Amino acid sequence: MGKTIILNGSPRAPKSNSKRYADIFLEHSKGTADYMDIRKNNHGEICEMLDGYTDVLLAFPLYADGIPVTLLDFLKALESAPPDKKPVISVMINCGFIESSQNDTAIRMVELFCRQNGYTFGSVLKIGSGEAILDTPFRVFVNSKIKKLYTSISTGKYGTFDVAMPISKSLFVKASTKFWIEYGKKNGVTEKEMRAMEIEG
Repeated sequence: MGKTIILNGSPRAPKSNSKRYADIFLEHSKGTADYMDIRKNNHGEICEMLDGYTDVLLAFPLYADGIPVTLLDFLKALESAPPDKKPVISVMINCGFIESSQNDTAIRMVELFCRQNGYTFGSVLKIGSGEAILDTPFRVFVNSKIKKLYTSISTGKYGTFDVAMPISKSLFVKASTKFWIEYGKKNGVTEKEMRAMEIEG
């Protein structure tokens, strides 16, 4: 069994859903995995640390159909300062869409990085409805898939997994619309303002 480090590439890493998913992975790892937030000022530190790990799990949210700039900047640094022994790179990505397949383009971006820089690409967990699923009874499905992700990485039997709320798209849209309207009200924003195309008035 190797050693894994989870790198959180979310722009709001300490308070992110990616951190919540990482915590579940750490629960299953039973001390065989470590965790670190990617920040602007710790790229060099992380690059030096990677020599001590067989596996890296990149945990991050989908941003505009791609990877967030927090992770992109780190990958640029890693490209310039690779470890002597390159770990296997796996991905745990979540998005606010109900379809986990919405994550595919971002995953291909990480695969391209691996291919161009000589890293083995490992396992993938694609999480749909990521903004909501952890706070519903469907959390049990996420927990099960993260456990499978951990097992695949720890045994070296890498695979691809996906999970989303098992509800219809129309019901998901209805529930999410209600959530955002209520969220807007709490912050003094009307539904009409939220539906407007103008970013600045």
